[in-house]
Amino acid sequence: MEMTDFSRRIEDYSEWKSSLVLQIEKYKKWLDDQGLESTDTDLRIYELLETLKSDRVTVAFVAEFSRGKTELINAIFFAAYKRRLLPSEAGRTTMCPTELFYDDKSDDAYLRLLPIETRAEEKSIAEYKQDPLAWQKHTLNTDYPDEMADVFKEIVKTKRVPVEEALRLGLYDEEHHETIGGGEEVEIPMWRHALISFPHPLLQQGLVILDTPGLNALGNEPELTVNMLPNAQAVLFVLAADTGVTKSDMDMWNNYIRSFRNVHEKGLMVVMNKIDTLWDELKGESAIAQTISKQSTDAAKMLGITADSMFPLSAQKGLIAKVKHDQPLLEQSRLLELETSLAENVIPHKQTIVRNNIVNNIGAMVQDSRGIIVSRLQEADKQKKELESLSGKNMDMIQHLMKTTREEQVVYQKNLQSFQVSHTALKQKAQGLMASLSVSEIDKLIAQARGDMADSWTTHGLKAGMKTVFDGARDNMDNAKMQADKIRDEVLAIYKKFHEEHDMVAVKPTVFSITKYKLELDKLYEEAEEFRKSPVTAMTEKYFVIKKFFISMASHARNTFYSAQKDADNWAKIVMNPLVLQIREHKDAMDKRLASLRKISESHETLDVKIKELETDIAGLNEQLATIEGILNAIEFPLEPEVEIAATA
Repeated sequence: MEMTDFSRRIEDYSEWKSSLVLQIEKYKKWLDDQGLESTDTDLRIYELLETLKSDRVTVAFVAEFSRGKTELINAIFFAAYKRRLLPSEAGRTTMCPTELFYDDKSDDAYLRLLPIETRAEEKSIAEYKQDPLAWQKHTLNTDYPDEMADVFKEIVKTKRVPVEEALRLGLYDEEHHETIGGGEEVEIPMWRHALISFPHPLLQQGLVILDTPGLNALGNEPELTVNMLPNAQAVLFVLAADTGVTKSDMDMWNNYIRSFRNVHEKGLMVVMNKIDTLWDELKGESAIAQTISKQSTDAAKMLGITADSMFPLSAQKGLIAKVKHDQPLLEQSRLLELETSLAENVIPHKQTIVRNNIVNNIGAMVQDSRGIIVSRLQEADKQKKELESLSGKNMDMIQHLMKTTREEQVVYQKNLQSFQVSHTALKQKAQGLMASLSVSEIDKLIAQARGDMADSWTTHGLKAGMKTVFDGARDNMDNAKMQADKIRDEVLAIYKKFHEEHDMVAVKPTVFSITKYKLELDKLYEEAEEFRKSPVTAMTEKYFVIKKFFISMASHARNTFYSAQKDADNWAKIVMNPLVLQIREHKDAMDKRLASLRKISESHETLDVKIKELETDIAGLNEQLATIEGILNAIEFPLEPEVEIAATA
């Protein structure tokens, strides 16, 4: 299959992740070999490995009907099949949100369709994804693209239902739907959501493509705007050169797309498709280029973006050019400019975020392990020099060193008891932090709000119900932040005290911050307000729309607290581990030192033997240090200069 800049970058990114997995697995084996493993560290490494292996790059395509969005997907990703794989004929083709990905847990490729009737249930799409029986499944024969294309036509099917049924499902308003059958019926999509899994090389390497329907569906499926679009690494907003920026385009942009830039600075691209409609054989190339440039510049001004964020192109001509290997037509279509931008911006940005996460988690653990080896080396070197200084000395000197070591042990034991008291107090405070982030408390808020909303049919009452959740959630999050900050300060103080009192190698505890979860909650509230005020909400039956949105919003808020509590719990379990391990190492070192002095006091011949043993230990520790530093360098290795960009998450 022909490699584009984007597919090459995806492949490089996949290989980079695989190399990280190998280094982390190598570190896990090293911990096991050194006897430094623990249940908490094993679980933490396992979760990070699973996260890394299941990591996806999501590119979402958003547009009103008839902008050529699905044709653009075909042109960028599926031209190698020598035909239109996804249905992209004229008119309304994408009738429901469609996700294309690779399911490595399935034995066959498939199309799964969620019936439109599930909109009446109080379950999110994410919940339905955990229930395969709720979907209608079609097996795909990947050896025959024509057969796959025929199966994909299921996605665009519609059906007639009574107006009352359309209203019940939140799929009818007088302004945007025409009745049929004497005004008693309306045409609606057959499916609420579609999942397509098949072994396309890009999908196998972690690419996910999200194809969304028009404005009305975005509004009626708030999970798209609350969960799916914000979690995408790139959103391509598609306009049509022959229509320019229409009112419905502006509504979609203002209500759902523009805010994406606040989270993904480099991930939002605007495509001005169908520039071939501006090609005019009676005009010269220069005049055509000026027309395209003016149309693109005018659209950029209306959207409030810079001209370099616009990509005028012809998806249809680009697809034809790729299928027929027509390089001049491909260049004229300008499709490659968009593909290059995707390759140079979206993937590197995602890679930086993943790298930062790995460095902050596994990198910190490897740094702690390195600190342990350095401490062992320093202690072994100190003992070796001490023993070498005893050569030819009398017994009084050895007895003096034994006495000094015993005194150090007594002081150390007292400090250890103080540490245990502080550690126990920290555990109790951590329980308070867990309570503030409790999902069950959020569930109570959600239940209360649902009850209030069920009793109110006014916009004010619905808004009050939403406010109940967010006010309570914000209070809980603020309280959790204060507790987390206090725990962090106490942890730092305990670390500093032990390092200074016992001249230990300073190791830094893992820092936990609730800030990102607080920002996520604030952003969710803003999106809730935008949705409540959007024209789509006013066009559709209010109670149904806000009820469905509330399900998505509440689910997202609940997930935010669940993630925060899980991270806080993991942090509380491991935050003292580096110091606990260092304390144990220091105690063992003093015990070994005293044992060595005892043996030497019994026989001076033991002195040379112990010095040689320490020399062997030092050589082995240097090898371990080289191994762990090799792992650390591989994990923290800087990305390519063009890849190294500032992460925003």
